[in-house]
Amino acid sequence: MLRSLDIADMLIIERLELEFQPGLNVLTGETGAGKSILLDALGFVLGWRGRADLVRQGAEQGEAVAVFDLSPGHAAHAILDEAGLPGGDELILRRVNTVEGRKTAWVNDRRCSGDVLRRLGDTLVELHGQHDDRGLLNPRGHRAILDAFGGLDTLRADVRAAWTARRKAGEALAAAEAAIRDVRAEEETLRDWAEELDRFDPQPGEEADLDARRRLMQGAEKIRNDVVRAHEALGQNGAETAMSDALRWLDGAAAGADGHLDEPMEALARALAELDAASDGIARAIDALSFDPDELDGIADRLLSLRELGRKHRVAPDELSAVADDLRSKLAALDAGDADLARLRAALAAAEADYDAAAERLGTARHDAATRLDAAVRAELGPLKMERAEFRTEIVPEAPGPDGREAVAFTVATNPGAPSGPLNRIASGGELSRFLLALKVCLAQGQAGLTMIFDEIDRGVGGATADAVGRRLAALAAGGQVIVVTHSPQVAALGAHHWRVEKRVTGETTTSTVVPLAPADRVDEIARMLSGDTVTDQARGAAEALLAG
Repeated sequence: MLRSLDIADMLIIERLELEFQPGLNVLTGETGAGKSILLDALGFVLGWRGRADLVRQGAEQGEAVAVFDLSPGHAAHAILDEAGLPGGDELILRRVNTVEGRKTAWVNDRRCSGDVLRRLGDTLVELHGQHDDRGLLNPRGHRAILDAFGGLDTLRADVRAAWTARRKAGEALAAAEAAIRDVRAEEETLRDWAEELDRFDPQPGEEADLDARRRLMQGAEKIRNDVVRAHEALGQNGAETAMSDALRWLDGAAAGADGHLDEPMEALARALAELDAASDGIARAIDALSFDPDELDGIADRLLSLRELGRKHRVAPDELSAVADDLRSKLAALDAGDADLARLRAALAAAEADYDAAAERLGTARHDAATRLDAAVRAELGPLKMERAEFRTEIVPEAPGPDGREAVAFTVATNPGAPSGPLNRIASGGELSRFLLALKVCLAQGQAGLTMIFDEIDRGVGGATADAVGRRLAALAAGGQVIVVTHSPQVAALGAHHWRVEKRVTGETTTSTVVPLAPADRVDEIARMLSGDTVTDQARGAAEALLAG
């Protein structure tokens, strides 16, 4: 519910503070007094698109602040949570417009975007008037209105979920078909490549190993002869034999040397042992340096082929095994493609069947809701002196989508036998107002916490019809909040709270203000609405009679 609206330096309003109440709030005043400015200011703070030149002449900026009371289950709470904005049972919206046209908004003292502000505004206030394209006159919203009237949220959610599943199943099938088409186009090449790599069997790290072995074998040929000569110099025909002979000779002479040869002989024994170890090590080195020239050629050929395969597939040689795995995966997918496509086609068919079933249930429920809505609106048209008019909810097939397979439009015929058509094309101003009011009364269920504003919806009607309009508005306001801008005394008299919009001229400055009316002031205001500038006793008497009901 809208609790207050404060406006500063906007258009011809210098400063204005309004405290609204539950029930039916009426705003009256002479033409041009500034009633529409209040709605412009409210629309501005709610983020609605409107006129750009809102700043009062001579001011640096204009500002509007709206305070709302929120019930625990109000839809605005979810928007606040999603946007990371502070919540609670009070919502304060503030928006500033500078003279340069820059707009800034705050929600509960936190900066917010225009999009968040508009989304909040849509849950807080609903504006209706003869030229309102945000509400009931916009055919693009008629399907959602019918669904809300029929309580079809669950069925529509089922359709949306089924549509999403159907779309994903279709995308999965299309992707699989495209992938298989791509692979089939190069199947022969892929099979040749895979066979070639399978035969070659490249291994990670193989290039470095082959290169090291090749270098070793190439270097071995240069040093092996020297190593062999060194082995021969230490062997039986070399140092080993000489040292063995020396040790044997010393051993024969040791008995007569009185121990002087013991230490040399021990050293020679140790030297022979070290010589034997060196000889064995050199022998092993000779074996390691021995190679088959054919093996060297084979290593060189494989290394060359390995690097050529890497260049062919544009990868490092160590990555060839991964290329082979990828080729095998593609070919396996191709071989299993028919089975996968059959499975995906079956999944799509099942998703389509689920969507068709959900859409059929929603469509049936929409037709039933349309029948009930048409009957409810017809029941409201009678008291509004339009008992011969026809209201009809037209449902026609349209291409399947996330909201079902039906398009919805509200059509009217003002007289029996007359052609029906859209609300805003067939009905005159007064008729349109009553159609909108009747429709709104039928749709008002379940909209707790929503402030409804009717901007001169009673234009073009008077007498008993205006009284009927006022009584419908009062009924609509029971347990909620309705704000009506009106020129009808019959409607104004039924208001629970009454304000008069006044325009004042001081020197060269024109300002607009709003005055809350006490009971005696209401008599004078309604009498003015009945008789014009000159208020007579008869007009006051008629005003009192209207107020008395």
